[in-house]
Amino acid sequence: MYQVSKRLLDIVVSAVLLLVLAPVLAALAIWIRLASPGPILYRGRRVGLGGVPFDMLKFRSMVVNADKIGASSTADDDPRITRPGKVMRKFKLDELPQFINVLRGDMSLVGPRPQVQWCVDLYTPEERRILNVRPGITDWASMSYDEGEVLKGSTDPDGDYMRIIHPTKMRLGLYYVDHGSFLVDLKILLATALAIFLRLDPSWCVPSVFKEEVAQLRRARVVVEETPAAAD
Repeated sequence: MYQVSKRLLDIVVSAVLLLVLAPVLAALAIWIRLASPGPILYRGRRVGLGGVPFDMLKFRSMVVNADKIGASSTADDDPRITRPGKVMRKFKLDELPQFINVLRGDMSLVGPRPQVQWCVDLYTPEERRILNVRPGITDWASMSYDEGEVLKGSTDPDGDYMRIIHPTKMRLGLYYVDHGSFLVDLKILLATALAIFLRLDPSWCVPSVFKEEVAQLRRARVVVEETPAAAD
């Protein structure tokens, strides 16, 4: 019953939002086209339900071929981010095309965020249980902390992502696999909306067992080692 109601919510909400936000989508598309050469949409290969790959859609927020000239993890100060990209990332507007992925059945509104293949290849057998549910646009992890802010200044974004962010992200994802429900999904959607539009702290929605761990991650920052100044 939960899966049926979840899928119905996915379809109705995604269809309505794509219609209502059509002018915003058009304006963003024009801005991207004028500000940076290249396609409007970015298709990122991600691993979905059952380990099946799919193309996750996003408004392009980085220069063309950014994935070929840098890490797959992105810090807020990444020079590959375009001017429209900085604004879109701040308000999560680059994620809007993923409502199309939801309608296609690649994703759900709520679920663990989809990962790139190399990251999934490093999953433990326990972590692979995350692939038993559809990946989502939002979840406890993505709404609770800004990965780009945590990785700011990193010289090894992928390595620091796996060391600092990945463990908590996996534990939250597995908790959702075991405790997800229609009510949980509604609470996550509400907390996400309030965080984006009213800048309200979404930590009230995080399971109590993870509150301190998430709070520590939100305060975490990459330690950047300064290069010693050359002697005169």
